[in-house]
Amino acid sequence: MIKRRSLGRIRWLLALAVLGAGALSLAGCGGEEGQVREAAETPVETFLTPSPSEIISLAGTPTPTFRPLELAPTPAVLDRQLADTDATRAARQRLVEQRVVPMVSDKAVIAAMLAVPRHAFVPTGYLDMAYDDHPLPIGYGQTISQPSLVAMMTAMLKLEAGDRVLEIGTGSGYQAAILRQLTDQVYTIEIIPELAGTARRIFDELGYGDIHATRADGYYGWWEFAPFDAIIVTAAPDHLPAPLTAQLSPDGGRMVIPIGPPGGYQSLWLVERHGEDISMERVLDVSFVPFTRETE
Repeated sequence: MIKRRSLGRIRWLLALAVLGAGALSLAGCGGEEGQVREAAETPVETFLTPSPSEIISLAGTPTPTFRPLELAPTPAVLDRQLADTDATRAARQRLVEQRVVPMVSDKAVIAAMLAVPRHAFVPTGYLDMAYDDHPLPIGYGQTISQPSLVAMMTAMLKLEAGDRVLEIGTGSGYQAAILRQLTDQVYTIEIIPELAGTARRIFDELGYGDIHATRADGYYGWWEFAPFDAIIVTAAPDHLPAPLTAQLSPDGGRMVIPIGPPGGYQSLWLVERHGEDISMERVLDVSFVPFTRETE
């Protein structure tokens, strides 16, 4: 745990951030011991400020705006198997008992992992691996994260019924569906139109139609619905995004986010806001896809 930091510093970062554009992609995890140790020893301050080159690029780009979901049309043919059978339920039960329960004690999160059919968020070509505990491709260079990691990150948010939660990086839609099992106030942002459209259709087909989803630039969060009791980020920036921190509730808002160099190994952080104070705790060494930025 590092010392609490004044929001004055966060506001300074935010002033830089609102000049630019940002977006994300979904992630998976893993790593080798030597590289993980190197990431863990990186000074915390490295993650709290944009790099000089980034500041220059931010200054030359306009403030982004949300793009309507019409630019992320739902697919005519959905490459997903939505039906939940005795076989898929049994496979999900085994996954949760063997890989989730040893990692997570939160009963509500465990119940959510049992309730959401992960196979429905996986392309049909990977159905036989839908209940293995590892990431799977979902197209466009992205993945659906491994279930045990999804459960861990969700548990870190400590959600209660009625909490407002923002997900950055909808990807397959699986994480958002897990969140919806815990609260009815779920907001999710995806940068890739095809993934945003596919996730929207899956939500509607599975009864998660009240999840608020948009195709947009996720770096800046969703100001219209802030503050959020919790924010979860599923790709790794090289610093803590100030707009997201500013959108945390000042009454104990929590954010779970991987931070580290692009293409390398990162650390998973728990960020909390209490009034004017921000605290960060390094939790776990991970490897996520980079937090990419929208250029147009």
